[in-house]
Parts: sequence; C-alpha cells; structure tokens
Amino acid sequence: MEMSADLERARESHRRQAWVDACDEFAAADAVSPLGIEDIERFGESAAILGRADDAARLLQRAYQTYVDAGEVGAAVRCAFWLHQALVLKGDFAHAGGWIVRGSRLAETRPGCAEQGYLLVPAAERQFGAGDYAGAFGTATRALELGDSCADQDLVNVAAHIRGRARIKQGRVAEGLALLDEVMLGISAGEASVGMTGWIYCSVIAACQELHELRRAREWTLALNAWCDAQPQFSGAYSGICRVHRAELLQLGAAWPDAIRAAQVACQLLTQGYGEIVAGMAFYRLAEIHRLRGETAEAEQAYRSTNRYGWETQPGLAQLRLAQGRVDVSAAAIRRAVGETADPLARSQLLPAYVEIMLAVPDLAAAHEGATELAEIAEAYGTAALHARSAHARGAVHLADGRPDTALPALRHAWRVWRDLDAPYEAARVRVLVGQACRALQDEDTAAMELDAARHVFSQLGAAPDLAAVEALTCKQQLDDAAGLSPREVEVLRLVAGGKTNHAIAAELFLSEKTVARHVSNIFTKLGVGSRTAAALYAFEHGIR
Repeated sequence: MEMSADLERARESHRRQAWVDACDEFAAADAVSPLGIEDIERFGESAAILGRADDAARLLQRAYQTYVDAGEVGAAVRCAFWLHQALVLKGDFAHAGGWIVRGSRLAETRPGCAEQGYLLVPAAERQFGAGDYAGAFGTATRALELGDSCADQDLVNVAAHIRGRARIKQGRVAEGLALLDEVMLGISAGEASVGMTGWIYCSVIAACQELHELRRAREWTLALNAWCDAQPQFSGAYSGICRVHRAELLQLGAAWPDAIRAAQVACQLLTQGYGEIVAGMAFYRLAEIHRLRGETAEAEQAYRSTNRYGWETQPGLAQLRLAQGRVDVSAAAIRRAVGETADPLARSQLLPAYVEIMLAVPDLAAAHEGATELAEIAEAYGTAALHARSAHARGAVHLADGRPDTALPALRHAWRVWRDLDAPYEAARVRVLVGQACRALQDEDTAAMELDAARHVFSQLGAAPDLAAVEALTCKQQLDDAAGLSPREVEVLRLVAGGKTNHAIAAELFLSEKTVARHVSNIFTKLGVGSRTAAALYAFEHGIR
C-alpha cells in the first residue's frame, strides 16, 4: 500500500507537471519496487525537463532495454530517438549518433515500423544543417507520412516544422511560414508532449528571428513564456532557451534591465550540464545588452563566455570594438565573419554591422556593396524588419556619400517600420541619421527635433554610448558670431575637444579622414589657433562639450 501511494503521488505530480516532485516520488517508489515501463518513461521525461541529463539518459536506456526485451520494437526505437536528443543537448554527439545507429538496426528487424519516422528526423536535421534544404524537406515529408500513418502527433509536429524551416531557407517564405503557423497552432493548444513542445517552440522562434520576422517571433515568444510560467518547476535546456528568447523580446521592447535578468538566468540554466550546446547563445544575448548600455567590461566577459561555449561572437564583438575606437580590429573581425558565412539569412544578421563598420573605416565602396546585398536579401525574403535594416544601411551610405537628400527617404521608411514594429532603440538610431541628413541640408530646426527625440529614447533606455554620441550632435550653445563655424565644424570641434583623433572623428560622423582634416584646418583658421589643444580650450570656454 505504501508503494502504491508513492507511485500514485508520482503519477499525479507528473500529470500536474510538478517535475521536481515527480522525480522525487518516482525515485522513492522505484527504490521500493522497480517501476513499470510507462512509469520509467514518465520518470525519464521529468528528469530531462529538469535538466538532469545523466538521470534522463540512464532512465531512457532502461526503458529502451525493457521495450526490447518485451519485443516492442516501435517503442524502443522512439526511446532511442529521445536518447539521441538528450545527448545532443548535452553535447555528447558521439553517443547521440550511436543511439540512432542502434535504433536503425533494431528497426530493420521490423519492416514497416511506423516509429522509423523518428529516425528520419535527425537525418533531416543533418541535411538542413548542411544546406541541403530540398533534401531536408523530402526526408521530413517521409517522416510526416509515417507520423500520419500511426497517428503519432509528436512525429507529425516535428516533421512538419522541419518542412516549414526548409521552405523558408529555399526562399519560399510565405509557404514556410504557413507551415510553421499550422504547427504552432497545435503546439500552443497542447497537442504535443512537453519535450516536443519545448523543442518546437524554440526552433520556430529561432527561425522567425533569423528571418527577421519579428511579429511572429514576438507572438510565439509570449506564448512560450506563458507555457513555461505555467510550470513552476520547469527548468533545464528548454527553459534556458525560453529565457534567451524572453531576453531578446525584452531587449527589442526597450525593457533592458529585465532583459539582462532573463539572460543571466538563461546563462545559469544552460551551463549546468544539460543544454551547454546552446549556452553560448545566452551569453551572446547578455553581452549584447551590456554593449548597448555601455558596460564594456561586462560585455567583454560575456563575449568571452560566448566564444568558450562555441557560439559566434559577431557582429556584436566587432561593434564593441568600433565603439572603443578600435576601427581596424572591428573591420578585420566583421570582414572575417562575413567572408566565412554563405547562407543569405545568416549574412543578413551580419551585414547591417558590416555596413556601419565599413563606413567608419572608411571604405565607402565596401559599405555600398554590403548595403546592396542586404537589399537583395530583403527583397528575396520580404520581411518588414529586413526591409527596415536594408533602408537604414542604404540611407547611411547615401549620407556618407554626401547625398543627404537621397538618404532621407530611405531613412524615413526605416524609421516608420521600426516604429510600427515597436522597436524604440532601432527607431531612435535611424532618427540620429535623419537629424544628420537634415543638418546637412541646412534644416537645423528639424535636425534638432530629430536628435532630441533620439536622445530622449536613449536616455530612457540607458543606452549610454548612443546617448553620448547624440549629445555630441545636439550642442545648443552657440559660438561667437565672429567664429563663423558651420554646424559640422562645431561637431568636429566638440570631438577634437574630447581628445578624439581624426580617425575616430571620421568613424563617428561617417566622414572620410580627409574631410575631417579639412574641417580641422578650417576650424584652426576661423578660431585663429594653431593646435588641437588651443582649439579644445576655446571649446571649453564657449561651452562646447
């Protein structure tokens, strides 16, 4: 009776998704009398969700062997699949592959075994990772057909979502998103196991973010957050990834302190042994928020952790180096990252920073090439945020090329899209360029209003580097009329007074070093001074800071 009561409590805890309680209670029941096969699987699922990788693997192996001994080939194959997934999340790829081979050999003893579809899923994922999107779609289709034939909703869902991701990569975006939307309807309605639900949520959100499909990413992230929050004892890899997506959503929506806290929790969850393969993603998100806040030391540390866990540090690290005035280091890093990235959507994550850094070098031709490629990708995939990033890059290039009148339409379009997407930081960055373009066209009133609006957003966000930059552009103190400095010369004088070199000034104002040198020479002449120190003293005396 005591054992029966323990087991009943364990099953009830599992049903309520109280995973910690379930693990403790199943362990207690198992110590009294060996669990039956279904309870072993429940125990294993609970351990996996809590991130107890070794326990989960041990229990799944036990379930596998029990099914084999009972001659239940299909159930054993399914266990081999979940063992593969658990070991992949742990980063144990050799053992993970071994379980797929073992499952495949077992499935050969039972031709037509419907669960063979599960063995097709890792094959489809490998094809997808190798860039064989047509092959991945075809393999996932065969898995889907097997899932339909045996009414296995988990298999149907995972195969269908791979088909959607493959179509997006093939440039058939509308079809791919429609497939993902259909899958997500079932996932959000609870038509999948907990493990499959977490996997598909995270995979679909990542696909939307790569595509710059921000509205869907936001919608599904909110749904994922609600799903996680409904399970107070939920932890482990999928919980950690959930918090990374939550941090991204909070960052986009201008809640940066909350974003940092979410990213920090994700880092803790994903470095506890189960989920280390994606821990770098959490550290990268943390690094990015620190960078935007001007917290250089914290950003440096987080980028190092990003690299240690095998995640790409670009474009963020290159942007940090640019903010530090290390333009050559920044340029080398972003050129390397772009050069070794072939996938168009992956390149679209790098190209906005590439354009910005090339303008700082300055290498206007390279910046123009980057903006042109980004426009081609935006046209091919068609999402609003991609078009906004493209318009921003195009406007920045036109402005640096001395064509503010051509830059303004593109920049205005980018600002409207970011505003509609409720992305305040991105919108404010565009407004800085709009202000500079208006100033170049001698429209000082509009320039001042645009820069003030951007400054207000940066101040609210705590975006210290952007705030410092825009304040340098919005000096309201007037020079003596006798000085006769132009607005651009005032900007240059302010930066000279701040101790910046011509190279650094060129990077900040998107000018060539030759143009900056000409401005400095004109400033010396108009002020009647012969050195940068004397010019800086004049700026101090006249309130130009």
